[in-house]
Amino acid sequence: MAPVKKGILQRLDAGEVVIGDGGFVFALEKRGYVKAGPWTPEAAAEHPEAVRQLHREFLRAGANVMQTFTFYASDDKLENRGNKLTYTGVQVNEAACDLARQVANEGDALVAGGVSQCPSYLSCKSEKDVKAIFKKQLDVFVKKNVDFLIAEYYEHVEEAVWAVEVLKETGKPVAASLCIGPEGDMHGVLPGECAVRLVKAGAQIVGVNCHFDPMTCVETVKMMKEGVEKAGLKAHYMVQPLAFHTPDCGCQGFIDLPEFPFGLEPRILTRWDMHKYAREAYNVGIRFIGGCCGFEPYHIRALAEELSAERGTLPAASEKHGSWGNGLEMHTKPWVRARARRAYWENLKPASGRPLCPSMSAPDKWGITKGHAELMQQKEATTKEQQQQVFDRSKKH
Repeated sequence: MAPVKKGILQRLDAGEVVIGDGGFVFALEKRGYVKAGPWTPEAAAEHPEAVRQLHREFLRAGANVMQTFTFYASDDKLENRGNKLTYTGVQVNEAACDLARQVANEGDALVAGGVSQCPSYLSCKSEKDVKAIFKKQLDVFVKKNVDFLIAEYYEHVEEAVWAVEVLKETGKPVAASLCIGPEGDMHGVLPGECAVRLVKAGAQIVGVNCHFDPMTCVETVKMMKEGVEKAGLKAHYMVQPLAFHTPDCGCQGFIDLPEFPFGLEPRILTRWDMHKYAREAYNVGIRFIGGCCGFEPYHIRALAEELSAERGTLPAASEKHGSWGNGLEMHTKPWVRARARRAYWENLKPASGRPLCPSMSAPDKWGITKGHAELMQQKEATTKEQQQQVFDRSKKH
């Protein structure tokens, strides 16, 4: 019999560093398996080989959490705004759980079932209706016996609290991550208060994911940690940021950037930026460290390599990656061999190669959120008239 793996809380209670995986929807969109716009995960059922391979690459890179590819897998999202419902949420979630479990069993990894924000909340459906959507997804996770649960990617702490209240009914460990920055959620609830509400709702791990770059996310989790400690509560902390630089973002994060989603590549973090992120996150007391949109396996490998001493191991993928570029010692060109050292890469200021581009952008700031008429969702495809209305509004900003 294979040895029983330690659970997520056992690992965190022991002070271990848990490395999360990366951003599936962005990675699979670039590979041709996810459609930008809906960002829904039908690929788990349609193209399981693609999802399985990405899981394996993250595992090889050092991740020890395989998060099910169930982002936006609720039925109300799968058929929102004309998206063709080729598979039900149950079918997608079941396929995603099987893939994550198969790969997790190939290493020392845990399976985390995730539920995310849903269109019904933005459309002001009742707490009962929204919780029913979470419950339908949760039933699959219970059936497939995932190791723990994550309520992830919530812009409003109210909806995240509802998700946590549903997830905790299983008795499994619950993590909750908001897609917020230091300004707080879309209703202005500050990070510290958000974290307190999540812990009181039953989350044992709290933090942030997506929408902002690593350093912004680390700062936000630091604020959450301070809020929880001030309230006399206890929790573990997680962070799974973007792999894009976002110093010019407001409270809505990178989706406000004019480059979102198809022109973000100039903002991508290098693997050496990831070393800095991993160390900063560790130093502020975060022990569940991973990534979200834009994170590729080599980014996760950088996190695992930076924290290899604390973890007591290097990932398998490091077999093909010399520490701080020392593999370049074998390069044929002497000026490239001169780059085989930590000081070179730590101090590099990468150029964009785009002489006419600004260093930062002016984000869209529409200032609308739950309850605004323009955020009401629909099953039908967006009409030409509706699209013209948003075109016209965008010209004013």
